[in-house]
Amino acid sequence: MSLDLQHVQQVMDEADCLFTEAQVQAAMDAMAGAINARLADSNPIVYSVMNGGLIIAGQLATRLNFPLELGYLHATRYRNKLTGGELFWKARAEHSLVDRTILILDDILDEGHTLAAIVEYCRDAGAREVLTAVLLDKQHDRKAYPGMRADFTGLDVEDRYIFGFGLDYKGYWRNAPGIYALKGH
Repeated sequence: MSLDLQHVQQVMDEADCLFTEAQVQAAMDAMAGAINARLADSNPIVYSVMNGGLIIAGQLATRLNFPLELGYLHATRYRNKLTGGELFWKARAEHSLVDRTILILDDILDEGHTLAAIVEYCRDAGAREVLTAVLLDKQHDRKAYPGMRADFTGLDVEDRYIFGFGLDYKGYWRNAPGIYALKGH
């Protein structure tokens, strides 16, 4: 059953804009600069975590100025719900990861269970090095591991229900150009 589109529009109309499109693009530029400096000579495989990492990967990949292979992984805990559950794999790596540098791109580091599982999967598959990049790091004390951070982070964000620029509200608004918070959450 799909959501009432009027409700979906109302969510956006009432949302708080936490970061404008210009602020998000500046964060993407800064992340790309750091990734370019770190991975220029590493021949990495860059994986987008679907679906949230789709927009970030598409825009970040065009800012990376070195040879790389690009692919996607699809593991989720949310499945269009507001809270996470058990990790569910929809698509795993198609490349051999043995002795390769892997860069995982995702939308947000919230509790980190999904990202930690993907990193472990890549290491178990023989990756030489696994790095992570997220547009947003949600600030709270519920991380899977104390002090958990991505190797590259665009913006720190408050502990609210966030959507836009890859993150969804019940399957919608991944296409919003900024970062928004659900009113009252």
